[in-house]
Amino acid sequence: MATANKNVAKTTGKLLVLSVAMFAFAMWVMPPLYNALCEVLGINGKTSGRYEVVESAVDTTRTVKVQFVAQNNEMMPWEFAPNTSQVEVHPGEPAQVTFYAKNTQSRFMVSQSIPSLVPSRAAEYFHKTECFCFNNQPLEAGAEADMPLRFIVDRDLPKDIHVITLSYTIFDVTEMAAKQESLAASN
Repeated sequence: MATANKNVAKTTGKLLVLSVAMFAFAMWVMPPLYNALCEVLGINGKTSGRYEVVESAVDTTRTVKVQFVAQNNEMMPWEFAPNTSQVEVHPGEPAQVTFYAKNTQSRFMVSQSIPSLVPSRAAEYFHKTECFCFNNQPLEAGAEADMPLRFIVDRDLPKDIHVITLSYTIFDVTEMAAKQESLAASN
């Protein structure tokens, strides 16, 4: 009986260590790996970084509907939503919308939002000139903010694309931001 209890305890310990390792892998290793893979392969509608505005004419003969979706990572307790669910723009025309965020916790937190765009082939034609996703977003306990997104749909967007959906997933990066700040202060 004692041998059976030892085997159960040993197996339980191994499973616990495996569970912790899997959680750590999913939280800290997979996101950067996923981002790097999407960037290299150009998949999943990952949008590029900041776009420098180049003066170009607006194509008033076309209208593109841009829809906005927001979701929270399962570990992120904030309220997060677009203030506008969709806009219609002419290619080449600058546009601006805002997303609402509220820290519903009783402690300071830092967030990071990751964009994804559908259809994925529209990603190279969707240019963000200002975006809350470029930087971490710190909010005090109970604080709320309207976070800006400025963008331009490129005039070269294929003619068969009439609707673009931009989705943001918000993550809690409080601990990571604190570690980076600590490292920067020590250097």
